[in-house]
Amino acid sequence: MNIRRTFDLLERYRNTPGNEIALAIKRKDRWHTWSPSEYIQACYTFAYGLLELGLKKGDKIITATNNRPEWNIADHGMSMCGIIHVPVYSSLSEEEYSFITSHSEARMVIVSDKRLYDKFLPGCQECGIEDRLLSFDKIEGVGSWELINQAGSGKIDQWKDHLEEIKAGIGESDFASLLYTSGTTGQPKGVMLSHGNLVRNFIAASGIFMLSPEDKYLSILPLCHVGGRMGNYQTQYSGAAIYYAESMGTFARTMKEIQADGFDAVPRILEKVYDNIIAKGKTLDGIKKKIFFRAVKLGHAYDASGKNSWWYRKRLALADKMIFSKWREALGGKVRIVGCGGASLQPGLEKLFWASGVKVINMYGLTETSPIITISSTEKGQYMLGTVGSLIDGVELKIADDGEILCRGHNVMLGYYKDKDLTDKAFDSEGWFHTGDIGHLVNGKFLAVTDRKKEIFKLSNGKFIAPQLIENRFKQSLLIDNLMITGEHKKFASAVISPDFEHLGKWADSQNVTFSNREELICMPEVQLMFQEEINKMNKSMSDHERLVRFRLVPQFWSPESGELSPTLKLKRKVISEKYGELIDSIYIQ
Repeated sequence: MNIRRTFDLLERYRNTPGNEIALAIKRKDRWHTWSPSEYIQACYTFAYGLLELGLKKGDKIITATNNRPEWNIADHGMSMCGIIHVPVYSSLSEEEYSFITSHSEARMVIVSDKRLYDKFLPGCQECGIEDRLLSFDKIEGVGSWELINQAGSGKIDQWKDHLEEIKAGIGESDFASLLYTSGTTGQPKGVMLSHGNLVRNFIAASGIFMLSPEDKYLSILPLCHVGGRMGNYQTQYSGAAIYYAESMGTFARTMKEIQADGFDAVPRILEKVYDNIIAKGKTLDGIKKKIFFRAVKLGHAYDASGKNSWWYRKRLALADKMIFSKWREALGGKVRIVGCGGASLQPGLEKLFWASGVKVINMYGLTETSPIITISSTEKGQYMLGTVGSLIDGVELKIADDGEILCRGHNVMLGYYKDKDLTDKAFDSEGWFHTGDIGHLVNGKFLAVTDRKKEIFKLSNGKFIAPQLIENRFKQSLLIDNLMITGEHKKFASAVISPDFEHLGKWADSQNVTFSNREELICMPEVQLMFQEEINKMNKSMSDHERLVRFRLVPQFWSPESGELSPTLKLKRKVISEKYGELIDSIYIQ
């Protein structure tokens, strides 16, 4: 059937025979599942409940929750009513939630737990909607989202015709969802996306992923993230079953248990998978260790275009039998595809996953572009590893004179909510949307993204530094969990480094090194020397001006909760610069 609105996915389920499971989640060691028919019925019941409670087309409802099937039920229920879904991250501050609640003019808020309820309550009280602050989880004294379902239960005769009338009046260009950017600088911006923005994007992705009703896909990216949402929709479009892990800590166990065919990720997740694999390899002895790291080296040299020599292919087949097959087995044995976006992916890491039989579908875009502008293919001759793929149909791309990536097409947002000036600034006179990213086309077709335009800086010698490229190279080290390159208007580049304390702790144990806290550990001469040697080794592959001359270790682990990272695990450079201002200054005093 022709899909024009997001909720048309429900009719596709109804008319397409497929998997017996549409959605599944594990809670307290037990899998809870929804069949396609149960899913469809739940969405309609929720929609009837919203109408019964007096909500109407154009109203806005905020959801703040971990990934769960109920998110989808609420999403489609709102969509059918013409209600604007405002999904937000569960890691924002109380001030950000208050701003979003007020700015969006929300009529209702549904959160996942008591922590989020407490964070939203002040803002809801200010807006006079505290009685419509509900929770997916059962919280004593707090209204449950089940109140909506109860209001809609048995009301099909009362609301069916009215709901169908609303649905018939919703078109592709209608406002479907309001997504607030993660706010790496300043207040979050409200991005308005239409049904057509979202639908044409997930249909484009489905043609690349080629999932089927027999497949199982593990959803990891937050559903409030436009990339996670696109993956969620395209999986439903394909009829595959969507599974939700209890947490990132259970990722590997869940993959193995359900034998997932694929999952979605941001580069940081793939980096962690890689780090865990390498850490296990380092525990091996003798010939096993040698074979393991020969396989890794072989993977980093993989040429996906098919130009590998017969000798390389022969060695790769042996490496697959002895090493890579065990990696796949640890993830369930069936994984073949990973959707990846949201940040820059290390080319060597991408090659290694492809060499191991797991195809990473790299893609590029922004919240404002729904999100995909370009996507990698798995079809021979239609992809180039190390790039973010080629354009989806119906979208245009242009590289400006200063290297900025410009985009025009059906994927571009309706605009920024209640901010015409900001919307006007995002587009030029010819209708091109300015992404703020720097890049270039390879072979006139494949897009390579260099960095954020506003993050590239100049050293005092006039040389430009693209920090993301350098940071990605150094994050290949097992010693480094995260780092931020600094040095604007200085003589040289340096870094603030958050070590991988799990790896560092294992090293300390192996060396019988005792310490009482992280502050003491990173100040030890042997730790400082170990990091210096690692940086010296990695500097050899860098241009002279890109080499890290000095560094500082910090005892903190960076995360969205502690504020150094955005919800999509990107560096919040302004926050880090302010937090470690004195430390950064000390680098250049010497």
